[in-house]
Amino acid sequence: MSQQKSGAVIGESFDETDVAAYLRSHPDFFERHTPLLLRLRLPHDVGTATISLVERQVALLRQRNGELERQLKNLVAVAKANDALVENIHHLSIKLMRVDGLAAKLEQLEMSLREDFAAEHAVLILFKGHSWPEVSRAGFARQLDPDEPDLRPFSAFLRAARPRCGALRDRQKELLFPRDGDSIVSAAMVPLGAAAKLGFLVIGSRDPDQFHPGKRMDFLSRIGELIAVALESEYERCRRQ
Repeated sequence: MSQQKSGAVIGESFDETDVAAYLRSHPDFFERHTPLLLRLRLPHDVGTATISLVERQVALLRQRNGELERQLKNLVAVAKANDALVENIHHLSIKLMRVDGLAAKLEQLEMSLREDFAAEHAVLILFKGHSWPEVSRAGFARQLDPDEPDLRPFSAFLRAARPRCGALRDRQKELLFPRDGDSIVSAAMVPLGAAAKLGFLVIGSRDPDQFHPGKRMDFLSRIGELIAVALESEYERCRRQ
C-alpha cells in the first residue's frame, strides 16, 4: 500500500535513486522536517567522528568556495601575464622603430628578448639571398642558406611555418646552442615572414614548462610578425641604396 504526501507518491519499495530524485524535486523537504535534519549524522572524512548534515553542507560549501577562489586567482594571474606580454610586445615594436640599420635592430631585439621577455637563450637565423649586409652577432644572429644541410632537422617546422613549442632534438641543439644545449629542455621556434622566408627565431629555456606544446601561440605569432616587418623594412632600405 502506498502513501501520498506533499504531492509525491512513495511506494513500498524504492532505492537511493528514488530518494535522491525526490529530494532534488523537493528542496524544502528538510525545512518542513527540521527535527529529522537535526538528527541526521554523516561520517566525518577524518577519523570516526560524525557531523550533522548542516555541518557537512557548510564544509562542502567552504571547499567549493576555496576551489572557486583558486580558479579566480589563476584567471587573474593569466590575465596579468597576458597584459605584461602585450606591453612588452608594444615596447619591442617601439624599440625597433627607433633605430635604423640591421645591426642596431638586431641589438635591440636581442636586448629586449633578454630583458623584457626573460629569454635565457635566443638564436636568430636569417636566410641568405636578401639584400641586407652580412650579419654576424656572436651568440645571437647568424646567416644561413635556406638549403643548408644543417637545417634539415627543422624542415617540418619550416614547411608548416607556424610557431612551435616543445623540446628540441639533439641535432637542432647542436646547430643552435652548441655550448648550452644540454641545459635547454624546452624551446619556442618562431618563423619570420610568410612561409618563414626570412628565417626563424628560437628561444630556449631550462624550464620544461616555459615552452610546453600546449602553450598559447598567438603571442609568439605576434612577435614573429613584428620582427619580420622590422627586417623587411630594413631589406627594402638596403635594396634602395
